[in-house]
Amino acid sequence: MNTLTHFDAQGLAHMVDVAAKAATHRIGIAGGRIDMQAATLALIESGSARKGDVLGIARIAGIMAAKKTSELIPLCHPLALTRVAIEFEAVSADAARASAIYCTATVETVGPTGVEMEALTAVNVALLTIYDMCKAVDRGMVMTDIKLLEKHGGKSGSFVAR
Repeated sequence: MNTLTHFDAQGLAHMVDVAAKAATHRIGIAGGRIDMQAATLALIESGSARKGDVLGIARIAGIMAAKKTSELIPLCHPLALTRVAIEFEAVSADAARASAIYCTATVETVGPTGVEMEALTAVNVALLTIYDMCKAVDRGMVMTDIKLLEKHGGKSGSFVAR
């Protein structure tokens, strides 16, 4: 079992020293969804939400969040991101599931540490933005299944969620 890297030998929290790590191309992909009423999804898809283009604004919020991750998560390194892409997929309700919007964030950099936290932060903030813009009509929306989907680059190699 690996040790937790954000604690020193005395058990104190610290920022991991990445100075000796090689700069490699790193990719983090995270995903999640927000479940909602069918009428809420219809409102978003029609573009008639009172606050404007819900998914366009959520996309910008996700990109901004990825860039600000080190300001939100105390021990994250500030990174020079080379790419942040936010994608949405709307899914209508059926017998097995509620209406939902799936969000996927892909974040890339060339550096000594990965971008998993940036991708996860982007998804969370994009989904929170959808909630904020639509809460007037649907306070029961639920954000769920937020997770790292893939990670590539660095000494530990690739990870792909099952």
